[in-house]
Amino acid sequence: MTRKRGGMTVVFVPDQEGESRSIHFSPKGYRIAKLGGIVGLFLLILVLGSWGFLAVRTVQSWQWQATADSLQAEQGQIQALAEELSRVETEYENLRRLFGSGETPIAPDLWLPPSGLPGSRSVPSGMESEEFLPTSWPLTQPGYITQPLTAGVDLEAHPGLDVAVPRDSYIRAAGAGRVVRTGEDPLYGLFVVLEHADGYQTVYAHASTILADRGRRVRRGEVIALTGSTGQSTAPHLHFEILLDGLPVDPLSMVEQPG
Repeated sequence: MTRKRGGMTVVFVPDQEGESRSIHFSPKGYRIAKLGGIVGLFLLILVLGSWGFLAVRTVQSWQWQATADSLQAEQGQIQALAEELSRVETEYENLRRLFGSGETPIAPDLWLPPSGLPGSRSVPSGMESEEFLPTSWPLTQPGYITQPLTAGVDLEAHPGLDVAVPRDSYIRAAGAGRVVRTGEDPLYGLFVVLEHADGYQTVYAHASTILADRGRRVRRGEVIALTGSTGQSTAPHLHFEILLDGLPVDPLSMVEQPG
């Protein structure tokens, strides 16, 4: 390439044999070419800069999306943790109610077993006939119902109500009646059966100690045993049944768990 005064000539020389060729730019053409080169270089720099900016923004967008996904996952974990905490608090409240707050909850109609030698005794006179119906909660505390009555065949059936309470809690008669059976069974452990009016019987199972002897007449609320975990049991609780003419009745249809 040679430059003449007031213009510019570009000479192309082939690597092999051949004629050389030249292009001459007039002063005006040279200025136009120079200006075009500057503009082209500026546009190239602008395009490269824009591409770099877009590349950086794209990477940042990916990072922001990853951060948003991470925050969303953490929010889901926090929500799951809050639900788990609520469940644990509910279970804790149930356990707190189960084991009490340090006070001994004694029902106002509780009758402790009589002192002295065991034997039958008569129910005090003046007792109303309703006293003989099993309609009272069979414990001195609410406890926690772990299994209700369920209908079924053989092993699928559960003919009574399981109430979890601390060991050696008072088991009391759900209604006035007579102790018709006590003993120990491989399934029920230590148990007591009371006979009431109008064909009703009640069963109290898994006791640790039996305090009422067969043949004794008891009144509503009288302590007849202490809770335990005898028989087929994994934790201290009372298994409570109400039978009408030998058939199980849902206890919750006759008794109400204290609040």
